[in-house]
Amino acid sequence: MKKQIFFTLILLISGLARADLVIEIDKGSRAAIPVAVVPFANESGQPLAEDIGQIFTEDLKRSGDIEPLDRTKMVSIPSKAEEIYFRDWGLLGQRYLLVGGVQYDAPSQVYKVRYELYNVQSQQRVIGKIISGKSEKLRDMGHAIADAVYEAVTGIRGVFSTRIAYVTLEKSGAKNIYRLEVADADGRRSTELLKRSMPIISPAWSPDGKKLAYVSFESQRPAIYVQDVDTGTRTQVTSFKGLNSAPTWSPDGTKLAVTLSKDGNAELYVLDLRNNSLKRLTNHWAIDTEASWSPDGRTIAFTSDRGGGPQIYLVDASGGSPRRLTFEGRYNSRPRFSVDGKKVYYVHQRDGSFNVASLDLESGQDQILTQTEMDESPSVAPNGSMIIYATQKNGKGVLAVVGVNSGSKYTLPAQFGDVREPAWSPYISR
Repeated sequence: MKKQIFFTLILLISGLARADLVIEIDKGSRAAIPVAVVPFANESGQPLAEDIGQIFTEDLKRSGDIEPLDRTKMVSIPSKAEEIYFRDWGLLGQRYLLVGGVQYDAPSQVYKVRYELYNVQSQQRVIGKIISGKSEKLRDMGHAIADAVYEAVTGIRGVFSTRIAYVTLEKSGAKNIYRLEVADADGRRSTELLKRSMPIISPAWSPDGKKLAYVSFESQRPAIYVQDVDTGTRTQVTSFKGLNSAPTWSPDGTKLAVTLSKDGNAELYVLDLRNNSLKRLTNHWAIDTEASWSPDGRTIAFTSDRGGGPQIYLVDASGGSPRRLTFEGRYNSRPRFSVDGKKVYYVHQRDGSFNVASLDLESGQDQILTQTEMDESPSVAPNGSMIIYATQKNGKGVLAVVGVNSGSKYTLPAQFGDVREPAWSPYISR
């Protein structure tokens, strides 16, 4: 795939784990809010285990909604209110200024991080807090600061403390190695949940962010599993003859919508995890698959070729007659509801390319969101501002993220092999 990239900034940090993803920013946003993120003062004089300032600066940068000032353009390095000359920052075109400091207490091995965000024009403090934790929590603290600053500046809750799940594929001679991975939203601190020589597909987060449902072919046929992300404990929840695929959680976390062909054709079913009961939702000679629950749990969007080609349909979660949503183009698949339930995101084929698109459910207006060529598997961030999806870059499978409103974009290639099947977690309490 050939694509002109206007701007690429590779954020490489030493000590990356082998399975970590590496961020490559492809496109920023002209409407990004300028924020001067000043390097935090090392108030203890002790070497820091990690540059926490770099963590939240990179978080804010890749959001596409905030443009941190280049450190080389800073005229001073204040860490407290009394050190700030607001006029200087105003002349640099900055709307906000973030300052702070880090203290390390050797006996307790605890870091205390102080941060303060100021409005440059009003010269008033917007937010300020002191957070603490040991060295293994420095990345968590960095993401938490980014979340707080992002929400204070944009009015939208940040997603930097969330996680992503994905599948990597490596070739080892004639053998394929599939890994189900979970990482921070920036691709760092990856953890391997499952490793198999047969495909792993369709990971889906439970609403509480504690479990993943997915499909594994490890028994030579597809089966759906539910696995606890922290403990690794897993349960096989379906093993019917034929297809067992495309699990997706109900908003209350008690059910899975799945695709089964146990009765001869690929249909949608709802599996109640409390009592293992099954309810059939569709009954048609066509293939019905790739379900997505609406946020209120009342309806389910899905892909069906009952009209002659893959299109998006809606059906009541209790059953009934489906109605068709998409009419533009011959191929529309893999629907995912927006956080507010007002839109559906999906994969749309146009001029030979597969792109992520959106459909406004009230107006019926559609919009192409991506400009790459082989996009698939969209998953929506829990604040609704970004979509992660799989695509191709330089002949490799990578993950990409696009801003729904800003249009900003960055990619997350694996250091080794291909990466695919992304799923963005809900908000997680950690």
